[in-house]
Amino acid sequence: MEKDNIAVGLDIGTTKIVAMIGKKNEYGKLEILGIGKSKSLGVARGVVNNITQTIQSIQQAIIEAENNSGYKIKDVVVGIAGQHIRSIQHTDYISRNNPEEVIGENDIQLLIDQVNKLAMLPGEEIIHVLPQEFKIDGQSEIKEPIGMYGGRLESSFHVVVGQASSIRNVGRCIQSSGIELSGLTLEPLASADAVLSQEEKEAGVALIDIGGGTTDLAIFKDGIIRHTAVIPFGGNVITDDIKEGCSIIEKQAELLKIKFGSAWPGENKDNEIVSIPGLRGREPKEISLKNLSKIIHARVVEIVEQVFAEIKAYGHEDPRKKLIAGIVLTGGGAQLKHIKQLVEYITGMDTRIGYPNEHLAGNSGEEISSPLFATAVGLVMNSIENSSQSAVRMELVNEQPKVVYRNAPTPVQRYEVEENYVEKVETIEEERQLVSQKASKDESTETKIRRSFFDRYVDKIKEFLDNAE
Repeated sequence: MEKDNIAVGLDIGTTKIVAMIGKKNEYGKLEILGIGKSKSLGVARGVVNNITQTIQSIQQAIIEAENNSGYKIKDVVVGIAGQHIRSIQHTDYISRNNPEEVIGENDIQLLIDQVNKLAMLPGEEIIHVLPQEFKIDGQSEIKEPIGMYGGRLESSFHVVVGQASSIRNVGRCIQSSGIELSGLTLEPLASADAVLSQEEKEAGVALIDIGGGTTDLAIFKDGIIRHTAVIPFGGNVITDDIKEGCSIIEKQAELLKIKFGSAWPGENKDNEIVSIPGLRGREPKEISLKNLSKIIHARVVEIVEQVFAEIKAYGHEDPRKKLIAGIVLTGGGAQLKHIKQLVEYITGMDTRIGYPNEHLAGNSGEEISSPLFATAVGLVMNSIENSSQSAVRMELVNEQPKVVYRNAPTPVQRYEVEENYVEKVETIEEERQLVSQKASKDESTETKIRRSFFDRYVDKIKEFLDNAE
């Protein structure tokens, strides 16, 4: 695949697998070049339970996306979710040897590495370490510590933990499908990138992604991820309840849910009835829409209450943690009629449906801008960000700065011309700082940490898979 800022996201869900190819246009918007969908076989509640079926489903989605776009897919960014994901809050610190030196990336990385050594339950691994806020020598609420002085560097962390075997199984499926794994992203974070605005993240917002097998939660406040959770229930349990309650097959139950389902029973009149064709010459089955919505309502209430319990656990009733922007619903389950009103009724919080169209180019089809594809769009955005940052890193590695000595041993002098400005460098130390600044330009501490950790984690998975050959 050409590297002209084209990227691929692969959303391995419980009900569907989506491969999405996209690139940024001249206006900075995401242009979708191709999309492939397949029924997800071999995945239950976000976890791979049949390697062979999952590989076949992935290959089917990849081939469809390639045929639609005309591009050959070589590597993908994959979303990680599932019922095995949990998160913890942790605070850690390091004491710096020389407080007279400014804090650099290596100090933050040292702190991150320390958090990565936390003891986990057997079979679990830390897959994501996200800094909240830093504290330097007791001074709190510091978002960007690089460049500051201090002896004690402390930070609170949001640590995401998952089962190592589940993540390696996903890696195995990707590799066996004939494509490279270029990155991992926690799916609630990908969905958040696609549907949330920066203002919402600053004000405080809870993103609820209702998928087929799981419901993902991501809470942001002051522009920082504060809490994540995965509830092991989604749209599939609603379909199962309809199937059992109405004594019909799963395919009919899914169609009933999509076409006639409502999360609010009061909206349906008693005389509204839908006729379902009988099996093999049997009489058609008549189902009351009021009864259908009662079944759906009961299960949706259960899911929303579990998510609301997580929001309460975060502490949103504390005035300092208040989620001013309320709740944003996305995922396939967000398309259920009257779910917005039900969520508002249960939680008492403002709610809207999250569409990924804010970041999409104007010519994107209506189907792509559906909440159903929020995670896939977010993964493509993440993949583009990763590839552009990799290009910057490659450029820096390949750069051979020309150093001119004038009357040695006087300090080095060099002029760096970049983007129509000239910067004079007086000393070797300034030379190093300039290259360092270039590497970190337009990249926040959190983004750098998230990327560097995921780069190392992807390498670790690749090494494990290679050794397993």
